[in-house]
Amino acid sequence: MASDFNVAFASRSVMINPLPISYILPIAASSSQARALTGYLCRLSRVVDEVIVVDGSPDSLFRAHAHAWAHHVRHMPPKTLTQNGKVGNVITGVLAARNENVVIADDDVRYRRDELLRLSGLLGRFDVVRPQNWFHPLPWHARWDSARILLNRVLDGDWPGTLALRRSRFLAAGGYAGDVLFENLELVRTIEAVGGREMVARDLFVVRRPPTAAHFWRQRVRQAYDELARPSRFVAQLAILPTVLTLLERRRINALTTMAVASIVAAEVGRRRDGARKVFPASSALWAPAWIGERAVTAWLALCESLVCGGVRYRSGRLKRSATPRAELNAQFLPTIQSFAGERT
Repeated sequence: MASDFNVAFASRSVMINPLPISYILPIAASSSQARALTGYLCRLSRVVDEVIVVDGSPDSLFRAHAHAWAHHVRHMPPKTLTQNGKVGNVITGVLAARNENVVIADDDVRYRRDELLRLSGLLGRFDVVRPQNWFHPLPWHARWDSARILLNRVLDGDWPGTLALRRSRFLAAGGYAGDVLFENLELVRTIEAVGGREMVARDLFVVRRPPTAAHFWRQRVRQAYDELARPSRFVAQLAILPTVLTLLERRRINALTTMAVASIVAAEVGRRRDGARKVFPASSALWAPAWIGERAVTAWLALCESLVCGGVRYRSGRLKRSATPRAELNAQFLPTIQSFAGERT
């Protein structure tokens, strides 16, 4: 399937003019990613107007990446340094971009031209667009994490490894905070705080390569820590473990079974919403109890990291904040909104 995807992607892109999009890929590698990314970047450079790789790799890897990619992309080091390194890379890329329409994507995201074309159209009406990811291939841990995606789709949509935005609105905000863990949420909240409109494109599916199983396990507590930015959801997740333990103590097996079945049904609702069945196999919803069981434990571990350790581990340090509260951002950018309103009148 992957080879067919590559051939179709390349054959179509050479026949069509590049889209007026700046595609930003922020990376901070500990090992060379040249082999995994070179083919994709080459094809991508024929589809969009410019590809910017902001590379925070150590010097030797940076040079190796430059040798592999410089003929196809704009390859540069980050000029803005932040505690969350990805944020600094994104700010560097957006400032360097020459197009109004910007797509930001992690190194495991793989776009097709049709998906980028759809994003470009949506950015004509919205300031930031959130598509939805799906995993291919599907090792066991990708199936496990697919349940998270489906459950999120029941509510306000999943948070993918990619966003699209209008550069002018980003510049109006002056970037976004670089000391938070949930950087995509921070970016969207910041765009909204300066009057921007978000679109959750639940029917726009962009493939994502799954991580290794070891990386998957390393992300469990960090993903739970993200939810500190959404307190009501975090409290609900904290309530799962004591509820399960109470039911076990009282031998309420039927109630536990009902909870497990309800989670599967909810995930299936997410799979049937807006055409997701075309990318998520029917078995995906069956992993929902496993993911909820994971989150029941990792939510408490995340709370301990926050209260006892002063934040979640991130590279060589710790990040205390998950994201800035929406009310705080709205108050911070109120003068900007008033300025925009004055210019319109």
